[in-house]
Amino acid sequence: MDFAIELATAADSWKVAKRAEELGFHSAWFEDSQMVAADPFVAMAAAAMQTSRIRLGTGVCVPTNRIPPVTANMLATLNALAPGRIDWGVGTGFSARRAMGLGAISVDTLSRHLRAVRGLLARDTVEWDFGAGRRRKIRFLNPEVPLFNTTDPVRTHVAAMGPRTRELAAELGCHWITLFMSQDQVRAEMAAMDAAYRAAGRAPEDHRKLAFTFGAVLRDGESCATPRVRAQAGPLAAMVLHNLMEADAGDLGTGNVEDDALVAAYRALYRDYQPADARYLTLHRGHALFMRPEEDAVLPAEFIRKSTFTGTVKQLAEQVKGIADAGYSEISFVVLPQYPDAVEDWARVMEAARV
Repeated sequence: MDFAIELATAADSWKVAKRAEELGFHSAWFEDSQMVAADPFVAMAAAAMQTSRIRLGTGVCVPTNRIPPVTANMLATLNALAPGRIDWGVGTGFSARRAMGLGAISVDTLSRHLRAVRGLLARDTVEWDFGAGRRRKIRFLNPEVPLFNTTDPVRTHVAAMGPRTRELAAELGCHWITLFMSQDQVRAEMAAMDAAYRAAGRAPEDHRKLAFTFGAVLRDGESCATPRVRAQAGPLAAMVLHNLMEADAGDLGTGNVEDDALVAAYRALYRDYQPADARYLTLHRGHALFMRPEEDAVLPAEFIRKSTFTGTVKQLAEQVKGIADAGYSEISFVVLPQYPDAVEDWARVMEAARV
C-alpha cells in the first residue's frame, strides 16, 4: 500500500509536500474549494518546483468550477513542471459548491467534463457547449511547442461513493477515491467498485483505489478531549454535521449520526445563522480547517472519536492494515495548514503500518 497526505490547501502547502516527500509519502493531494482554501493548481505548481518524486493531485476538482479547456491546460502545465507526477482527482462536489450555496452536480455533467478534459489531454478534438447552444470544437493548437506537457500521462481518479459515479469511473477506466468512515464501509464499497469494474469489462486490479481519512494522531497521554486533538480533528467531525444540515431542505433527520441531542443542538445553531437565505456562508466558515466557537461548545469528544480517523499510532496502524487487506492501493491522511507537523505524526503511523 502507498501512503499519501491530503492538504487543506494554503499558498505555501509546498512546504508540507516537500517534507512528505522526505518522509517517504507517495502522494500529496490538494483540496479544491475556492471559497474555503487556496487554489490547488497554484499550490501544486510551487510544490512541483520544490519536489522530485512525490505525486501531486487535486483532491478533488469540481467540473462546473472550471470549463474543460481551462482544467486541461492547468493539468498539462503542471505536467510540464512535474512530468508524469500529476493526478487529477475529480468529483461531483462538496465544500467547493456548498460554500457557494450550490448542490452537487449531476453524474451526466461530471461525465461530459471528464470526457472533454481527457480528450484534450490526449490531443483530440472535442466539442464543448459554452452556453446558449454555442457548441464548439476545441483542441490544443500547439501541443508540439514546449509550453506544457500532453505527452506524459495524467492519472484520472473519480471520487465515487454512489452506484452511478462508480459506474462512470469504471466505464471510463478511471482510478477511484472514497472516504473512510469504517472498516465495514470501505470493504462494502470496495466490493461494489470492483463489481462495477468487472461489469464494465475491466480488471479491478488494474485500477488504483484510494481511501481519504480525516483525523489526528494521539500522542502520549492525549485523548479526543485534549485541546490539540480537538483543534485538529474537531473541524473534520464538524464536516459530518455540515453535510447533515444541508442533506435535505425539509426534514433534516439525523443521517448516520446516532447522537440525537447533538443533532438537535447543531440544528438550533444552524437555523439561527444569518442571512437566512444564505446560511451556508456561516455553516462553511472554517470548513475542515477550524471549529467555530459555537461548534466547539457543542461537539463532544466522543463524537470526534467516532466520526474521525483519530487514535494512537498503534490503533491507526491496525486500521490501515485493515484497509490494505481490503484491497486499497493508497491511504491518505489529512494535514491542516495550522498544524504542518502533523505530517510527522502520520509518518509514524505509516512506518508502524508497514511492520
